Amino acid sequence: MHNILEEFARTNRLREVSPALKLFIGLASILVSVSSPGPVAPLLVAAAMSAAVLVLAKIPARFYARLLLIPASFAVMSIAVILFITGGGAVLVEVPGLPLAITADGANLALLLLARVFGGMCSLYFIALTTPTTEIFEILRRLRVPTVLIDLAMLTYRFIFILIEEAGQIYRSQVMRLGYSRFRESVQSFGMLAGALFIRTWESGEALVLAMDARCYDGKLGIPGKTRPLSLSALAAALLYIGAIFGISLSTGGLVLL
Repeated sequence: MHNILEEFARTNRLREVSPALKLFIGLASILVSVSSPGPVAPLLVAAAMSAAVLVLAKIPARFYARLLLIPASFAVMSIAVILFITGGGAVLVEVPGLPLAITADGANLALLLLARVFGGMCSLYFIALTTPTTEIFEILRRLRVPTVLIDLAMLTYRFIFILIEEAGQIYRSQVMRLGYSRFRESVQSFGMLAGALFIRTWESGEALVLAMDARCYDGKLGIPGKTRPLSLSALAAALLYIGAIFGISLSTGGLVLL
């Protein structure tokens, strides 16, 4: 997944656009989405960011849909709980024989949270699929973020995918040996996976330290960066977009759909 994301980030059609501008658009969209009092603005953000990813950046629609399924699965589980525990308003759906019901207030809150999740995740994917991580770290360096924090972020980002890859390899090996065929064996296999994963991660960290020392590491990781000019027309379009969705967020805050 790490290699695929980085490949798209380095080969997409928005590659030559200023990374600072893309980061500004993405972060501003996330802030508007999570702070919007109504669902209209986050849904518009999700549509705009998805259009930028699919139409402007030319990211394959099937791959983008697979990425969206990850937050969608968590959002659906959370919303299912909110629908039944939030009371108030007219009763829309009532479960026969059980003290469970979906009210208008619960449905509106669930819709708002769903819109916020998709607005924020589409904005985050816009950044991840159009901007390489090295350019993001370079922007942080220009913003005078402490070097130690940037280095820790770089190492953490790298080891997240090492951890996922190691866990996937161990899990597939256990499945081939029927390690999850029964509940008791599943618990034992999971414990062995956690222990082996800890050891392998520790070994990978030691190997990284040795490799850095062999390359004369002096306490600062180099970040290959390339300055890309910021177009005034692009900046004006970005400000117009942010202003539009912010205005829509304020004007539709009291809108109730159900």
